[in-house]
Amino acid sequence: MLDKRLVIVSGKGGVGKSAVAAGLALLAQRSGLRVLAVEMGSRGGLSTHFSTGPLGFKPREVRPGLHAMHVVRSEALLEYLALQLHLPGMGRFGAVARAFDALATAAPAIREIITIGKILWEVREDRWDLLVADAPPTGQIGSYLRAPRSISELVPTGRIRAQSEWMAATLADPDMTQLALVTLPEELPSTETSDTMRWLEDEHIVPPPVVITNRVLPRLEDTSSPKGVVGEIADVHRSLWSEQQHWLGKVSSDLTLPYMFGLFTPGEVAAHMSDELETLT
Repeated sequence: MLDKRLVIVSGKGGVGKSAVAAGLALLAQRSGLRVLAVEMGSRGGLSTHFSTGPLGFKPREVRPGLHAMHVVRSEALLEYLALQLHLPGMGRFGAVARAFDALATAAPAIREIITIGKILWEVREDRWDLLVADAPPTGQIGSYLRAPRSISELVPTGRIRAQSEWMAATLADPDMTQLALVTLPEELPSTETSDTMRWLEDEHIVPPPVVITNRVLPRLEDTSSPKGVVGEIADVHRSLWSEQQHWLGKVSSDLTLPYMFGLFTPGEVAAHMSDELETLT
């Protein structure tokens, strides 16, 4: 994944996608790459794992060589109007800016293409060796990935059509883009991941995704059954391990990450996630 220019990390809520995104960004930074980590959805996913406090629209260096930001749709829209349509000073016209933001909220695919467009613009500007996007969950990610195609279907010609086409081409380029789907060896995350993969296979809008299964329990090598609390804990572990093996068989994982016992802060989780990913990639 570190050979790409853009890694988009998604997954059902609660599976640890933000931790995986932060771990990938830290691993890339440690490898000497210039990295931009981006929160695409709600605030707090990356910032808590980087221990930085809330992120803004302007990239901020959180580690040497690692910058992070949060996509604010209204600011991304104003930046687009200023840079792409050559309308400087839009930020000064509050009423106009609010009108454009209202349009972006109401119109189909406009909200999503503003967000994904900011991501792809940062890739195109070539300031970063790798951009890691902590994307919305799998229930929403499809609308963002399909937004450039949706706009191309709505706009027959012109600059916006051309820009939508290069966005779609960048997302579909296997040398540029990698989608990573994070899941858990449990029923609901596995089912949603399988549904997302079938949808992606039909749509052909991104290269085949990498599937990362998180929080996988190790098998207990000791087959004895001690009495008391220790024995009860061992029985629960074996039962959970058996259940996880069932769901691991339902979704073909490219990477499996262990359950990280004894970690209490998001920063610790991201650091250990980075170490685990280094051993696997």
